[in-house]
Amino acid sequence: MQERIGPTLYIRLRKRIRVPRGKPVMLGHVAQMFVDPAYEERLRHLPLIHPDEQDGNRLLIDMLMIAKQVKSQFPQLQIEHFGEPHSLIEVYSPSKTPNIVLVLLVWLLLFIGSGLAIMNFHADVSMLAVHKRLYQLLTGVKQEHPLLLQIPYSIGIGIGMTIFFNRLFKKKFNEEPSPLEVEMYMYQESVNQYVITEEYSKMPDQDSTAAKSGKDRA
Repeated sequence: MQERIGPTLYIRLRKRIRVPRGKPVMLGHVAQMFVDPAYEERLRHLPLIHPDEQDGNRLLIDMLMIAKQVKSQFPQLQIEHFGEPHSLIEVYSPSKTPNIVLVLLVWLLLFIGSGLAIMNFHADVSMLAVHKRLYQLLTGVKQEHPLLLQIPYSIGIGIGMTIFFNRLFKKKFNEEPSPLEVEMYMYQESVNQYVITEEYSKMPDQDSTAAKSGKDRA
């Protein structure tokens, strides 16, 4: 007699999610799924883990953990997995109201620091002497303060930085990522990979755990 095959759960894990502290992580948070509608709602609300304070603010849920939880509640389901074998969980606390004084202080420090960096660069390359020489070549007049060149040059620095970073305050000019966004993405990917490696190293070895359980039963 041919054995009947149960319904299939098709599942794809999200690469990274954020959940508020104190809330359990549900299967619907970490995964996209396609399954018989009779199971879908219960699967979406299937709890996987409840983060504690000692767990820190980054956790890892892998496909093996999900398969165990699903099979414990729905043993008849067949699981088909696509994509990432794990999902990185970032646990965050409710954001506090920013301190206006601290924001202004940081803004002032960044403004002064960036201004000094630009001035030091211009001093290193003798930009004033270059402007004087260029003005003399164009007009035939020697000018100690060639504002005709310096003012457009200063405005051009600001416009160039705005175009380079593809952002004016919260407005983006196009969908192309800026160099800063690419660097931040690469940094975040490196951090994620490090956290994933660390979290996997903390997980107990499944084979040794199973062998120890069998030895205890014997």
